[in-house]
Amino acid sequence: MSLPPELLREVKRFNALKMVRGLLQILPYETFINPENGYIFEGGQCEFGVDVIVPPPHTNWEIVSFDEKLLPYPKFSWTVKNFSGLSESVYKSNSFSMGGKTCCLMLYPKGYLKATGKYLSVYLYLADSETLKPDEKIFTQVLVRVLNPLGSNHVELKLNSWYEKTNWVWGWSYFFSLDKFQKTYLDKEDTLKVEAEFKVVSAAKYSTVI
Repeated sequence: MSLPPELLREVKRFNALKMVRGLLQILPYETFINPENGYIFEGGQCEFGVDVIVPPPHTNWEIVSFDEKLLPYPKFSWTVKNFSGLSESVYKSNSFSMGGKTCCLMLYPKGYLKATGKYLSVYLYLADSETLKPDEKIFTQVLVRVLNPLGSNHVELKLNSWYEKTNWVWGWSYFFSLDKFQKTYLDKEDTLKVEAEFKVVSAAKYSTVI
């Protein structure tokens, strides 16, 4: 009787930090000792074996670097005027630089998809002019805020994300409730202020050099 297919397909990789591999559970004990299942034979004997397949060594290595030019960490501020009168479903900020790449913020004033009419939706967008190479990706850690006109109690969320494709978008459909937002976070001139503060921006690419 053969082992279950899910066990046969499982791959275990050995390295300098993981030199012992095994399985905590293979078969229920009752199944193993039942002679009718074929695991026990010839007076209580059984056999154990393993197939070892050694793949070729890695030829590509991922290299991650952090852009020191970001110090001190930059901020991007976006002022959205006449917020209550906005009629389009989505708005984009002016483009700005992020680790040598061009980005912008996307704002859905009435919410996006299931959040429509209930929440403000905010996203960080890799600009249309940017084209990532097949082996290129960028990691960002950024704090996105909706500023309170009184100078405190800002709404702030942290975004940790990898940008691996051109025109990649990360953010929140449910950034903040519109009911609470419209009463507190619009100033007397009906203006909304959004801020993005970058903490980390890194780049990763693959190389054949070890």
